[in-house]
Amino acid sequence: MMNKSLACLKTQHLLINGEWVETKEYTDLHSPYSGEVIAHIAKATKNETDQAIETALQTRRVMAKMPAYQRAEILENLVSLLHERSEEAAEIIAMEAAKPIATARDEVLRTIETYKFAAEEAKRIYGETLPLDAARGGVNRLAYTVREPLGVIGAITPFNFPMNLVAHKIGPAIATGNTIVLKPAAQTPLSSYFIAELLMEAGLPAGALNVITGDGQEIGDQIVTDDRVKMITFTGSPAVGIGIKNKAGLKRVTLELGSNAAVIIDQGVDLDQVVSRCVSGAFSFQGQVCISLQRVYIHEELYDEFVSKIVEETEKLVMGDPLHEETEVSALISSKDVERTLSWIDEAKCQGANVVTGGKVQGNILYPTILTEAGSHLKVSCNEVFAPILVIDKVKSVEDAIEQVNDSRFGLQAGIYTNDIHTALYAADELYVGGVMINDIPTFRVDNMPYGGVKESGNGREGLKYAIEEMTEMKLVVWNRN
Repeated sequence: MMNKSLACLKTQHLLINGEWVETKEYTDLHSPYSGEVIAHIAKATKNETDQAIETALQTRRVMAKMPAYQRAEILENLVSLLHERSEEAAEIIAMEAAKPIATARDEVLRTIETYKFAAEEAKRIYGETLPLDAARGGVNRLAYTVREPLGVIGAITPFNFPMNLVAHKIGPAIATGNTIVLKPAAQTPLSSYFIAELLMEAGLPAGALNVITGDGQEIGDQIVTDDRVKMITFTGSPAVGIGIKNKAGLKRVTLELGSNAAVIIDQGVDLDQVVSRCVSGAFSFQGQVCISLQRVYIHEELYDEFVSKIVEETEKLVMGDPLHEETEVSALISSKDVERTLSWIDEAKCQGANVVTGGKVQGNILYPTILTEAGSHLKVSCNEVFAPILVIDKVKSVEDAIEQVNDSRFGLQAGIYTNDIHTALYAADELYVGGVMINDIPTFRVDNMPYGGVKESGNGREGLKYAIEEMTEMKLVVWNRN
């Protein structure tokens, strides 16, 4: 259960240049589950945002000149501190995001691992030697490349993984010697401030990380358009991401956007090995995961058995308070999201879809919902639901399923279960997504793998090594030995 220290109402100020900065206005932060006020959060103005950017700019040389081993030590120190306070971190996530406490603990473990990877990658940012004498004009010249930090990184993060997705921005930025202005999601700022506090204790120089909260559009636009910011790394909705891309000008942009992730289940697959995995992929953290399983395309021979088994498994899920140990599904992040998802379910029903389980709410909890016979044009299929909703369709072949998976404006990750190696290789070639999971759901991710999508799922890649490439500039050095 929650620590008494967390139960006390907190007033959270901005973090600029290593100091907690008060603002004229504060907003109430409400629990998505209970609706109770859990904190008062500082609301930054343009002036404070400008201060944060300028501070990051002035600190960039300190970070750029810091030896790799020192950057790694700071990150290792953070790993140790987060280990010590891991339960507190999990309770913060559960409280502000309504993430079930067991799932929140898993996120903290992943966050620790992400910063550990960042510390390791800080020590292996390599260049290469180039054989210029392969060209006639390159004889007697020595050439090599180095990777240098970009400068100020603007990071804008979502609510659904408020510590680990922040780690995927902060970790590689520190590893590469960049400075950061972080704007966390309005619903989950406490996680970011908590990590910032630990980083100051870990030895990060003042001004290297600045955390600001407030009006998302106002602060976000200011960070995106400011010429002092050299890169934007954003995780969130396609609409916002596309707007960022259009406003950012020549600065580098990494976007991790939406999805309606799908899995294909081929004939001959043992469903007992698949069903529980699909339930986890569809309904973990209420489906509020970028690669949450949203669509299942299953061979018609297995369709009826699969629907029966997954409904039975889904109805075993325990719903309730995110801070209760037994809870597996809790509240959606806001009442607006509850209203939106209910309207999408109603639209599907009006168009002939069957709700085989769920489709009802209790407070802000939407019961895990499974739909069949839902057309591909319906919002529950073609949009990102970001809710505990799963659509199941029968197909005659893997080829048909691949065509339907690809018939989407998204392309983050997809999965296929099959016993045939040739079918698996065919799917790996033909699925137009950023990652293909063979004999697994599309929800699989570990934090050192390259992660990103195609089409409206974004551009660029996260995963520590790959984010480091995004956050550095390659410089070529040529020596004339004549």
